[in-house]
Amino acid sequence: MALKIAAAIAALALMGTSAFAGDPSGTWLRDTGASKVKIGPCGSGAYCGSLVWLKPGVETPAKVGQRIFYDMKPDGTDAWKGSAFNPEDGKTYSGKMSLSGGTLTTAGCAMGGMICKSSTWARAN
Repeated sequence: MALKIAAAIAALALMGTSAFAGDPSGTWLRDTGASKVKIGPCGSGAYCGSLVWLKPGVETPAKVGQRIFYDMKPDGTDAWKGSAFNPEDGKTYSGKMSLSGGTLTTAGCAMGGMICKSSTWARAN
């Protein structure tokens, strides 16, 4: 009986942070209005995001269909950490996402998180 109780407590602990967190899944419009990214589950409790739209006339090396957020795993309530690809310089950085209501903030960070560049996104769906 004690083993069953311990197993149940362990299962609840594993669900704890993600069960009550917001869900970043969906399509998001960047604050500049230049692009949209679709974020969804991509295995192992992680989220990934790919570009699904670029504003006509915007000059960028980014391509529709290109994945820019990888393996974003829970890192607290309504927060995720993983990798972010910057099509502008072709480099992959440590990435962060945080959700607050209908606003998603993403960041790519270098130098162990000391220098970060963030973008704000609004739900588009």
